[in-house]
Amino acid sequence: MKTCVGFVALLLAAAAPLSSSMRQAPAGGADRVAALKQALAANKTALKQYTWVETTEITLKGEEKKQERKQCAYAADGSVTKTPLADAAAAPAQQPQSSSRRRGGGAVKKAIVSNKIEDMKEYIAKVKALVQEYVPPDPERIQAAKSAGNMSLEGATLTLKNYVKPGDSMVIGLAPTGTAIQTFNLKSYVEKPKDDDVTLSVTYGALPDGTSYPQRTVVDVAAKKIGVTVTNSDYRKLGS
Repeated sequence: MKTCVGFVALLLAAAAPLSSSMRQAPAGGADRVAALKQALAANKTALKQYTWVETTEITLKGEEKKQERKQCAYAADGSVTKTPLADAAAAPAQQPQSSSRRRGGGAVKKAIVSNKIEDMKEYIAKVKALVQEYVPPDPERIQAAKSAGNMSLEGATLTLKNYVKPGDSMVIGLAPTGTAIQTFNLKSYVEKPKDDDVTLSVTYGALPDGTSYPQRTVVDVAAKKIGVTVTNSDYRKLGS
């Protein structure tokens, strides 16, 4: 089950600027995009000073939740290390049953759902790899999309098309002034458009020093009826 829910990469920064000077609104659209690319790189560097707790929840057909909690930190090579916490195996709450027969049926149903999720771990791994292509937004890919004419900036909304795959769409909502990311929404697919579409949305939070982090990430794979919600919390600076 641990391999199914390792969506840590969904939580690694697609974030905002670090200083008040970087939050100033650039003069024009091109300058604003340049400032965004700079801010993404700076914010990721700032996040490397922290450890945090990642809570991942998987649902199948909206039911039978699976949860896992991990302590996360950046390694020297820039990857993220994850250590399962002692209370990670949190099982869904069960309703009291009026008979042993009903209790038995509930246990069987739970086992069936668990097996289904385990059987789909290879597919979930593909979803994970796909999401890693988008989160956090990559400054070089943003530049490539701009050069190819696949980027538009209307007000505070930055839209990138064909960013990783033909036909995909990534919409970043910026603060009215500056480059702080307020919303992040993605539409893509694993293998075939419409057959296994993936939608993703990220809600951001801010740490006391102004560093931005993806507080809650929600992934929906409609064709497989799989939902994944990842929440980041308990950020602490290394050595504190």
